[in-house]
Order: sequence, then structure tokens, then C-alpha cells
Amino acid sequence: MALSEPLFKRVAVIGLGLIGGSLASAIRRHGLAGKVVGTDQREEELQLGKRLGVIDEAAATVAEAVKGADLVVLAVPVRATRAVLEEVRSCLEPGAVLTDVGSTKSSFVADVEAVFGSLSPLVIPGHPIAGSEKSGIRAADPALFANHKVILTPPDNVSEPHLDRLRALWEGCGATVLTMSVAYHDEVLAATSHLPHLIAFSLVDTLAGEDENMDIFRYAAGGFRDFTRIAASDPVMWHDIFLSNREAVLRGIDHFTHDLEQLRTAIANQDSATLLRVFSRAKAAREHFSKMLSGQAYVTNNSEKQVTFRLRPGGAMSGDIRVPGDKSMSHRSIMLGALADGVTEVKGFLEGEDSLATLQAFRDMGVMIEGPDDGFVRIHGVGMNGLQAPRGPLYLGNSGTAMRLFSGLLAAQPFDSELTGDASLSGRPMGRVADPLRAMGAVIETADGGRPPLKIRGGQRLTGIHYEMPVASAQVKSCLLLAGLYADGSTSVTEPAPTRDHTERMLAGFGYHVHRDGATASVSGGGRLTATAIDVPADISSAAFFLVAASIAPGSDLTLRHVGMNPTRVGVINILQQMGASIEVLEEREIGGEPVADLRVRSAELKGIDIPEDQVPLAIDEFPVLFIAATCASGRTVLRGAEELRVKESDRIQVMADGLAALGVETTVTPDGIVIEGGQAIGGGTVKSHGDHRIAMAFAVASLRATADITVTDCANVATSFPGFVELAGATGINISAEGAD
Repeated sequence: MALSEPLFKRVAVIGLGLIGGSLASAIRRHGLAGKVVGTDQREEELQLGKRLGVIDEAAATVAEAVKGADLVVLAVPVRATRAVLEEVRSCLEPGAVLTDVGSTKSSFVADVEAVFGSLSPLVIPGHPIAGSEKSGIRAADPALFANHKVILTPPDNVSEPHLDRLRALWEGCGATVLTMSVAYHDEVLAATSHLPHLIAFSLVDTLAGEDENMDIFRYAAGGFRDFTRIAASDPVMWHDIFLSNREAVLRGIDHFTHDLEQLRTAIANQDSATLLRVFSRAKAAREHFSKMLSGQAYVTNNSEKQVTFRLRPGGAMSGDIRVPGDKSMSHRSIMLGALADGVTEVKGFLEGEDSLATLQAFRDMGVMIEGPDDGFVRIHGVGMNGLQAPRGPLYLGNSGTAMRLFSGLLAAQPFDSELTGDASLSGRPMGRVADPLRAMGAVIETADGGRPPLKIRGGQRLTGIHYEMPVASAQVKSCLLLAGLYADGSTSVTEPAPTRDHTERMLAGFGYHVHRDGATASVSGGGRLTATAIDVPADISSAAFFLVAASIAPGSDLTLRHVGMNPTRVGVINILQQMGASIEVLEEREIGGEPVADLRVRSAELKGIDIPEDQVPLAIDEFPVLFIAATCASGRTVLRGAEELRVKESDRIQVMADGLAALGVETTVTPDGIVIEGGQAIGGGTVKSHGDHRIAMAFAVASLRATADITVTDCANVATSFPGFVELAGATGINISAEGAD
């Protein structure tokens, strides 16, 4: 990455060790500064840096290096920072940015305030999460920061233009830049970096003192070598880090010591349940590390991935397939199984990121869950009152379903909890569940506009209410019914139109009575759930993409197996059949209280219709791909009464209209729907999915009738509901490839 104009005119790097030298070298390689000047207490290292081309100019003193610099980087040992800042103070140019690369930030801020009297808007502490077992200027590597994180901890009054320039410099070195507060950084690094180093130092020191130490190290397995490798790090540097981040490290030690003592007790008492619970929770947390540590140092959420679909026009659909398990039922099977008495076994569990986030949240609350293993999960229920307080916020990724259902479930727990999500989920309104829960007695705080994070205060006594839903929503209904399990008296919800009833059916499957009276569902608090076996059907929302694809692509003949046919979910089939689709329902049967069937769909000439409003809640998640069907039909299709679409992962009405417009298709957007004139040609172009998985998959289907190539951006979240979509779509006839996927 070479810039036509460098970001900084003169960069002064004070300290040419591994990190300082690598940064200087990377800045030079990528043309990010007009001149890179270095200085170091070790004269031989300084001159070697000049000879090796790590720096442009060697400065004999700090003052000489800093003079005229518009960026000054401190890359010195933590304990030397204050003395170096004293030298910097008298020669720092007005308007120059001052940053560092140290592992602790509170000590750097304290040193700056001690020397300068205050924290200037141009002081931006930094910490690259990168390193090497080598040290010194010879180890300087301009690629050291590529594909690594750099954390910046700017002050509240930071100069945004200067922050942007510093961020661009690190990104120009190949790094991904995160920002967080100084205090949070030090807490996170104490847990994820400092404590592991301390444990490694201690373990190696302990074993080295054993009589058989030679045999211990001679026969050590790879895991021991991998873990203790970090004990070879610079002792002086880590001595400084532990003392400068003293309070956070002590908290980490105390927490770890407490948990280690619990494991010791479990082993002494042969308590296999505790051991399995801890080990399985740890295994899952390690496997899904980025989902568990939202906002922390090593987070790599979907929002950071850049997945793009490339689609060539044409194709016909054929095959005999089973799409992944129903997401709604996968969420609920984990929730109710966790609260049940006994062991619940689930087959067909959707191993998408949304469902996995729900599973991990219950592990974080002390529930032992085995799997998932090829869709099989075994949940060791803790009973209605057995959940434990999580250690931190429960991160739910992109799942609005999980957040709304969890809010009801956690409203009456004895402990405080916080629900967070990714950038997309954090922009979605949660007042629709928070307000009626407050009417039941819950205490819930939200961010501006009723958006996440949700902070739920524990220990509240809930009282049942009757709630008339202003807008049909299965998530709101389910949230209140789950809260009603813990409330005094009866909790009832009346819906203005039928919505999916998986919660009611599954509660009944777990032995909890749900009373149904027309449009009203109600539960009485104080009951128990009994473990059961669940076979999750294939998700009709996922099947919908293939139903539409085979309907619009000439010459198609496709069979979908074991599809969930819940009457509250079959709106997409009803609508497509009214449009003239050839969908044959075969082998209808009931499994675990849920109707399922095989579906054979063949290409057909579709016609536009006025979509019946009573079908809208039954197909609310399937409308993005139904818009594609309407575009390919003859005549006009009109959708009304679909306000709910505007508060999904995106405003699905507007985003679909914008995407169709990018492909040359005109539509008329209304406040509660859309009008699409069928028969328009679908051209090529680039569509922005806005991180909405269903938008991305809908335009993949559109390629079957396109006249040119289609590119769909921001597709990483397809993994939230349909892992393996690209592979299955390609195998059945869609000309698709994904760039940037794992």
C-alpha cells in the first residue's frame, strides 16, 4: 500500500526494539511518512537500524528525533516511559500526535498526566497485539502487524481527524484497528495476555524445581511446549508489565485461583459433573472465541469480515436436498432444555452463528451442553431456578430472536445480566419487549432509542399481565410467555394476526401447559419443565430460497426433505402457490409435535397477486426472496401490512427496493409494503446487502434470471442462519462463489 501523499511528514520512533523497529520499517515500506527518524539508548542498535534501512535517519537524542515530527511513537519499556516523556515535553511540536505501543495503557496515561499536567486530545495511547520470540533491531519485520489487531485507547476529547490519521497509519501497516477505553483495555489484557504469561512463567519455574525436571521437560508433549513457549519472553519487560498493570492482574489472579480451587475440589470429590461442565464450556468458548469476547482484544465479529458473493447469470435447479434445521426451534430447544429437569437431546440443531450464540450464552450461565456434533446436542438441564450469573455480558451476535427471548427469560432471574450483539443487532429496537416486561415488574435499561445493550436487573418479582400486541410478532409473544413462566398469576398475549407458535408447541412438549383461546395464548407461572427429545425440522425460511429458485429457473426440478410445515410458518408456500408455483407436498407427518413434509418444486410461470394480509405474518422472514419471485412473475404484486419488515436485520423493504433498483428493476415502496411490476428484466450490477443474510441470499436467487453478473457485498452474516448456503446453492444450480469466506 503506497500512498500518493504520506499520512505524516516526519515520524519519530523512540526505541528500536522489535515493535518500534517493525513499525518504523512498515511505515517506510508502505510510504506512510515522508521521513522516519529513530533513536535508541543503544548506539549500536541505532546505527544498525540505519544500515538495515529500518529508519531513514538516526537521531542521537530524543530531542533531535522529536524536533519537527508530527507523530511521535514511544516504543520503550513501560518503566522507562516517564523519563522519556520528560525529554519529549520540551521539544514536542504543537499539533504533533503522541502515541505508544505499550501493553498497559493506564500507566502510560498516568505518566503523561504527571509530565504534561493533562491528557491532550493529541495523545492517543496504542497497543499492537503482535510479537515474536526474537528481539532487537535485527528482528524488525515490516509485516509483523499484518492481520493482527491494534488497540487504540483515545481520550474522550480526542481530536477525531488526528485519530483517523493514526488509525489509517496502522491500517496501512496491515493491522485491524479497534478502539476501547483505557480501563477496559487493561482489564481485557490482564485476562487474555498478562495472566497467561504469569501462569506460564510460574508453571515452568515450578516444574524446573522438581527432582525429575529433566525427564519432565524431555518427555513434555506438544501442548506443554505450546503453552509454556511464552515463558521464554523477556523477563524484564514482563516484570514491568505486571507491576504497571498491578490491580487488573491481581483481580485476574484472584479469579483464576478461585476457579482453580473449584476444579481441585471437583477432582478430590470425583465430581464428574462439575469437571464436564467446566471443560465443555471452555472447549466451546475456545472454538467460538470471537463470539464470546465481544468488544475485547481479539474480537473478530462478522462485521469485520468482508464476504462478497459473485454470481453469474442463468442456471436450473435440481437435486434432492435437506436444508439446515429451523433456527427458531434451535433457539428454543436450547432455552427450554436448559431450564428443564433432566437431559434433553436435540437432533437437527442448526449450527449457525445465531443458534451457537444462544448455546454459548447458556454455557456462560452454568449449563452443561454437549455438542453440537453434526446437529446433535445434549443439554443437561438445571431446572427453572438453576441458572448462574454470567461473568460478563451475554453476546448474541446478530440474533434478534435470541435477544428478545432472553430478555423475557432473564427478567425474573436473581442475578443482573446484560445482553449485547454485533453492530447490526445493536441498531435494532428492543422497546417492543422492554416496555411490556417493565409492565410486569422487570427493570430493564436500554441504549438510546430502546436499542441494545439491554441491562436487566435481577431479583425482580414479576406479575402476570394481559398484553394486546399492536403488531404481530412471534418474538414479542414468546418473550412475554417465557417471562410468564416466572410471574405470579397468568400471563396472556393476544396477537392481531397469527404468528409462529413454536414456543407454545415446545413448551407443551416439555410438559408445560399453554392455554389457547382464539388469538390469545396464556401461561401460569410456577410450573416445571421436563426434559424431552427434539428433532428439529429443516427450516422453511431456508427452504424458501430454493422454493423460489426452482420456481423461477426454467427446467428446474428440486426436492427438499423434512421441511417444517408448522401452520404458522407456511405463508411462503401459500403465497407461491397462489402465484402459480408448482409445489407438491409429499409424505406429510408429525415429529415431536411439529408437522413436517417433503416438498417437490418445479419451474412454473408465476403471476403477480395482491398478497393476502393474513399471510403476511406467516411469511415475514421470507419476503426478501418473495420480492424476487414477484419480479419474475407476470403482472403486479402488491404487499401491504408488512411494517415488521422495516425493523428486521435491515429495513428489508427499502434495502430490497434499493438492490432491485441497482439491477434495473423499478418498484414502488409504501410505508407498509411494496408494489412490484413483474416481467422486468433483472440486469447485472452490485447490490449492498447491509449485512442482512436474507437480502444476500435473495439476490443470489435473482441471478438465475439475471442478464449479467451480480455482485452482492457484506454477506458474512449468511452464516448466522444458513451455514453452507454457498456450497448447497452451487450444487443445486446457482452459479455462485464467495470471496473472503473462511
